[in-house]
Amino acid sequence: MTALRLYLILAWTALVAFTAFVVGRDGLNLLPVFFGDIAQGHWPGQFNADFLSMLALSALWTGWRNGWTLGGWVLAIMAFFLGGGFLMGYLLVLLHLEKGDMRRVLLGVRA
Repeated sequence: MTALRLYLILAWTALVAFTAFVVGRDGLNLLPVFFGDIAQGHWPGQFNADFLSMLALSALWTGWRNGWTLGGWVLAIMAFFLGGGFLMGYLLVLLHLEKGDMRRVLLGVRA
């Protein structure tokens, strides 16, 4: 569990730093670039389409593990729009709250 926590902390820190760098350089208007790459039908677009499916999967899991309550919907929307920056932090919080019990981390209200 320590290795997972360490990975989440390091990956989250690197992602936040890189995101800050890119936003500082390119701004926040990423949708034309993101969907433009998909529309061009090359490898950057394939990567973006794959990433979009992972964002949807993350949001579906987050809402499901919270029983699709109002809070679950809010967390699902955050998971979809904030990506790994949200999910890694969310998993760190869950690991702490559930005292490392992966069954409860993964299943939430269904554990």
